[in-house]
Amino acid sequence: MRHENDRQVELLAPAGSYETFLAVLQAGADAVYLGGNQFGARAYADNFTETQLLSAIDYAHRKGKQIYLTVNTLLKEEELEKQLYAYLLPYYEQGIDAVILQDLGAFSLIRQEFPGLDIHTSTQMTITGCYGAKYMKELGATRVVMARELSFEEIKQIHEEVEVELESFVHGALCYGYSGQCLFSSMLGGRSGNRGRCAQPCRLPYEVYDVHRKPVAVAGDFVMSPKDLNTIHSIPRLVESGVFSFKIEGRMKQMEYAAGVVSVYREYIDRYLDHPDSAKVSKADAKKLVDLGNRNGFTEGYYDQWNGKDMITFETSHHTKGKDRLQNEIRKTYGTGEIKEKINGILRLKKDFPARIDLFDQEVSIQCQGDLVQVAQKQPLSPQKVEACMRQTGNTPFEFESLTLEMEEDVFLPVQSIKGLRREALSMLQDELMKPWRRTGKREPESSGNLVFFEKERDRRTKENLAISLEQRHQLPEILRWEEAHDIYLDSSCYTRKDIFSQLKEDINKIHEANKAAYYMLPAVFRNGTASFYEKNMEAFLLLGLDGVVIKSYDGAAFAKENLHPSMAVILDHSIYSYNNRAKERLADFSVQRDTTPLELNRRELFRRDNRNSEVLIYGRIPLMVTTQCIHANTGTCDHQPTLTWLKDRYGKYFPVQNHCGECYNVLYNTTPLVLFGFREDFRKMKMAGYRISFTIETEQEIRQVKQIWRDTFDTGKKRVSEVLADGTYTNGHYKRGVE
Repeated sequence: MRHENDRQVELLAPAGSYETFLAVLQAGADAVYLGGNQFGARAYADNFTETQLLSAIDYAHRKGKQIYLTVNTLLKEEELEKQLYAYLLPYYEQGIDAVILQDLGAFSLIRQEFPGLDIHTSTQMTITGCYGAKYMKELGATRVVMARELSFEEIKQIHEEVEVELESFVHGALCYGYSGQCLFSSMLGGRSGNRGRCAQPCRLPYEVYDVHRKPVAVAGDFVMSPKDLNTIHSIPRLVESGVFSFKIEGRMKQMEYAAGVVSVYREYIDRYLDHPDSAKVSKADAKKLVDLGNRNGFTEGYYDQWNGKDMITFETSHHTKGKDRLQNEIRKTYGTGEIKEKINGILRLKKDFPARIDLFDQEVSIQCQGDLVQVAQKQPLSPQKVEACMRQTGNTPFEFESLTLEMEEDVFLPVQSIKGLRREALSMLQDELMKPWRRTGKREPESSGNLVFFEKERDRRTKENLAISLEQRHQLPEILRWEEAHDIYLDSSCYTRKDIFSQLKEDINKIHEANKAAYYMLPAVFRNGTASFYEKNMEAFLLLGLDGVVIKSYDGAAFAKENLHPSMAVILDHSIYSYNNRAKERLADFSVQRDTTPLELNRRELFRRDNRNSEVLIYGRIPLMVTTQCIHANTGTCDHQPTLTWLKDRYGKYFPVQNHCGECYNVLYNTTPLVLFGFREDFRKMKMAGYRISFTIETEQEIRQVKQIWRDTFDTGKKRVSEVLADGTYTNGHYKRGVE
């Protein structure tokens, strides 16, 4: 087999078209990631037809390269159970090397139906630490594509503690928020990043206002538009940190960009691996990367810094490129199309024996027999005519480097027989070359059967459970007066690390005194530093008397599974996606009491989902984005003080942004709160286990108002929501419309 599995690192290139695929291999890529016509996170790229993709798999393997198929969107129930298997089967049988996944349900189905297929977890899964990487490996992942926000030190720690391949982005566009934790495009226009259709609203201009809605003077309006990533100078540190796969972004980019960037990285990766001291980048090559495309310059990303205004474009969000001459050179050098495999052959034509040809390349050989060779009655075959006929390899992947003819004199064979022998022999050679990659799949997938859902059926009351979450400590007294609420979720952002245990203990006691259950919401981003803090203080944490935890990430879930007492209840937030029932089944690994229904599923899709142990968010400002960048710091100074900032878009709508200084991340919320108070009968028919009301930036007065609206509309049904709330002051989210 031609896989170069012993290489120290892999250069992984994007391809949004077959032309780009051929060019990046020419430019030196070890592997290519690309999308088919379904389930890829770049739905608007050209992408590959089935015929093109099957051809690409074979072409790459002939060149000793690998192909990874992007299946990195969230899948709805019908897509997973009725479409995914049939979509993947031909690629699996052809020998696709790996799939890149976001959806846990897809993960489960592929492990069951395609056991020989490697799985790479997408950056959309937001794996930020050792716990998440370890869990993905336990599920069967062979590679983890880490969140773009990780530092050299964090990557090195994962590499040292988890024996799994690590892949990291090294060049190209950066998302402003954590990939997979962004609903910005989804909620604004129905184009979901989780479904490959991001409209990039973060690249638009926004005015910045402080907590009092007074304008903040900034260098430019593109405050959420990161510069493009460029790590050409950091190749040594990336290798030393344990990055195996160097991933270049750009499936939406032109061939010249992708091939040009690959060629530069190929040069300096090879230099470093051959002679570490020779990897200094020349000014000419650095300039070449600028001319190939940049976004108001470059940034080296998060590898050496947590965040910073120097990573943001501010003045423009456009991607620009330089000299046409460079683009033409790249097209001329790498845009040459398919390069045929050189083969050698010996053709034997002996009277009264079948024609026979032996074909061989560096690795395999075949022998093929044809029709019986005859004695020439009139004009015998000439060697020139035979050779010319045999060398017409046409649209096959081969061409003869040498062809030896062993012919007797006065022999005859019809030209059609010679062509038939050539076709059959080349087909046999192709089959023999591809044999190591070919697989046989089952004709029909196994049924998911009776799914085993969450183990803990505790406290199943005749009346559905009502939970209330809060992100400001001052909100707790008013919430405790909410008699109907049973579970109170205290978000980690309510506390600083310095005072967390004393303050949290105080609040837990108050909740218990009110005859309610107290849950702690772990941070939305659970990186190694966060895990270390909780590990060191686990004894104190377990003595707080919590009834359970609410978890927002795979890293947090894996941490809880390993460190918390089995009796502590676990609730999964909506950011751990369970679009389909297989995903729910897989999430039972965490001994979950309840999950939270995904915010992007509509009414029809929720009816198809198993909701027996699910709660649905019925009020709250939806978090549109979680980002390690800080609007407050980037447009002013970092004062380590949690505060509210407002962004005003071109339509005059205000988006609140809360900076959570304890873990140093921002959450951008929707302009208006989600209100689903009018759909209680729907939820009962869906067999929801409970409801959640989420308070983020609300004042005590606003909490009281929400409580009254809830009682009038949801609890008693005396009024319609439209009778007490004006249209435009709330949203139904995706409940009615959903996403594509």
